[in-house]
Amino acid sequence: MDLATTNLIDFDVAGLNQLMSELGESSYRTTQLIKWIHQLGIVNFDEMTNLSKVFRQRLAVETEIRFPEIVSHQESADGTIKWLVRVDSGNCVETVFIPENDRGTLCVSSQIGCPLDCRFCATATQGFNRNLNIGEIIGQVWLAARHLGQTPKRVRRITNVVMMGMGEPLLNFDNVVGAMRLMMDDNAYNLARKRVTLSTAGHVPGIDKLRQTCPVSLAVSLHAPNDTLRDVLVPINRKHPLESLMDACRRYADANPQDQITFEYVMLKGVNDAPSLAKDLVRLLHRIPAKVNLIPFNAFDGTEYECSSRDDIDNFRNQLVRSGIVTITRKTRGDDIDAACGQLVGKVQAKSARRRAQTDLEKTL
Repeated sequence: MDLATTNLIDFDVAGLNQLMSELGESSYRTTQLIKWIHQLGIVNFDEMTNLSKVFRQRLAVETEIRFPEIVSHQESADGTIKWLVRVDSGNCVETVFIPENDRGTLCVSSQIGCPLDCRFCATATQGFNRNLNIGEIIGQVWLAARHLGQTPKRVRRITNVVMMGMGEPLLNFDNVVGAMRLMMDDNAYNLARKRVTLSTAGHVPGIDKLRQTCPVSLAVSLHAPNDTLRDVLVPINRKHPLESLMDACRRYADANPQDQITFEYVMLKGVNDAPSLAKDLVRLLHRIPAKVNLIPFNAFDGTEYECSSRDDIDNFRNQLVRSGIVTITRKTRGDDIDAACGQLVGKVQAKSARRRAQTDLEKTL
């Protein structure tokens, strides 16, 4: 390994253990470094006082601690904060913090753009450039924690992390899982498993792999209760149709019987909000411990869709509730700064690069 360019935040616990071994150091150095970097926010080796002076000097020569850079931040009237985060010279992603009375939720991106082309999502209009590495994912959490003044001695500001930002997390599986394990590590961000949520548009092999390796809370971007409509709204459905997706969700639920799976359903006027579709949704979710989040559609420039009326949303929700499905209508947060669900766009490199990368990634779908 070329240590001259080694960035310590690019490693999860296993990777950092391996690096320490290559440096001839004991594995307890991993715990020390993770505490300094992620729990305490220290990036200057000289301040890591429980490391020997010789080891600190070696780290300073052979490695670095370099995080993504906040280019700008905007704060909504409702307190939501959106950061534009530069991850390389040509690309930025967006990260959103949503404060509530009893929690603070950080929405983290996993890819630069997104290859899935969901028609109601602004991120899809940006195309796709590449996956984020572990450091670029966990770096969003580090930056937000520092910006919010979070330290071990202060009240925790970030109580939940949702992998619901730009990108399809299960198409960047290893890096996302590595970052989530750091989020849950006692020596880093110490989040409980139930407080880390991964949202997928329905990549079935990824759901099964997640169940076996890192069973965090699962959310599924559903948006339609039949294949005909979902093929249009969520094109990954053509590869992984609803029958296989629901089977994967049942397997996930069976392995984690204490959990509910959250199904996200954006409300599109005259498209997916009919009472008959609510009945279809009830049938679809049969035998799955489900919670449904109805999401009022958040408009963006160039979209062909409109948000369902409040009455139609309420009627849809009431049908689900009467059938025994826990259902809430998600409160729209941060829409005045384009930070609401489906509005994240970031800054993605030239279209030619996006098209090449998207073609390569589609082979894995």
